[in-house]
Amino acid sequence: MKNDKAIVVFSGGQDSTTCLFWALKQFKEVEAVTFNYNQRHSLEIECAKNIANELGVKHHILDMSLLNQLAPNALTRPDIEVTDGGEGELPSTFVPGRNLVFLTFTGILARQVGAKHLVTGVCETDFSGYPDCRDVFVKSLNVTLNLSMDDTFVIHTPLMWLNKAETWALAHQLEAFEFVREKTLTCYNGVISDGCGQCPACVLRKRGLDDFLKGEVSDVRI
Repeated sequence: MKNDKAIVVFSGGQDSTTCLFWALKQFKEVEAVTFNYNQRHSLEIECAKNIANELGVKHHILDMSLLNQLAPNALTRPDIEVTDGGEGELPSTFVPGRNLVFLTFTGILARQVGAKHLVTGVCETDFSGYPDCRDVFVKSLNVTLNLSMDDTFVIHTPLMWLNKAETWALAHQLEAFEFVREKTLTCYNGVISDGCGQCPACVLRKRGLDDFLKGEVSDVRI
């Protein structure tokens, strides 16, 4: 795949930054795309811009503000509390259609810039119940994208079957552990690096980090 071009769906968080480093190892040319949907923290976009700039990756920022209007939730409304899902309910951070829209527009962008590979950090192992993080969804959308544009895109999901500890292990294998730990924004409260330590995203990230640092994860094969 070293002779091919890829676009990474990029938020500046732990998962997408790990995927960006993975793509830089896998492909000859890599670009990143970030979506502005008036998310809870504009710092997320600044963080993504800074990382892309530091790594020398061409960075696209696309306006997706309509998603904010159509899908009110804790990531698009500061007055909605961030909560885990309970009794079969999805977390308040679930944005209906987000990955569907993001990957579709990434596919359209990929066609314009001559990229055949789309990379996303969705994960079914630690996915909080989000239906659009499942492998079956990604495979289905891959077929739909190819049919819709009569093209041959491949959607890559390097983290699909990894838990958070294994994601940290992958970052370590990619020689990006310190970079990912210090410069990414995962926290729902907008705190870069290790975050606030209280929100669901920080709890998940820290649990995985602790397990990795305790040596409970061996090298990851994807």
